[in-house]
Amino acid sequence: MILKSLTIFLLLLLLTSTNLSVAAPTQRQDTTRRLYDRVMDEFKHRDYAAAMAGFQLFIELHSQSALAANAQYWIGECQYRMGRYREALKSFYDVVSNYPLSPKVAASTLKLGQTYAKLRDPEKARLMFDRVVDQYPDSSEAEVARKALEATASSNEDTAPSQ
Repeated sequence: MILKSLTIFLLLLLLTSTNLSVAAPTQRQDTTRRLYDRVMDEFKHRDYAAAMAGFQLFIELHSQSALAANAQYWIGECQYRMGRYREALKSFYDVVSNYPLSPKVAASTLKLGQTYAKLRDPEKARLMFDRVVDQYPDSSEAEVARKALEATASSNEDTAPSQ
């Protein structure tokens, strides 16, 4: 696992080692996109540790890229899938705070709700799900949030004492 991560790191360095200061803007964008896509491949292959390291490197190298918010989101997703829920919360909050105009804000807010649910904090989970529904009502994330709210409501009805 460590050898594979090291290999990926070296590959990422090779991909980004071109002299970007003299590269044309489209060449820089191509290099940035290739790196992002390469790291995304690691995520798709469920190598979350390698993907997380790759996305962190991506942000270090390309913090001003239009893909930086996406990379931050995927760091949170890696942490979530590895069961590192507290770290995932921070990553998803980073997207919401640092990239407020990103298309990933709705997904990050939804993941905040799902993460709070995993941490058994139903009040904060509900707040995040409500926020998604209120702020992004026509999004696919809002549909998932509505279902989570319905599931929470029905489980509360099941556990409520009968009178």
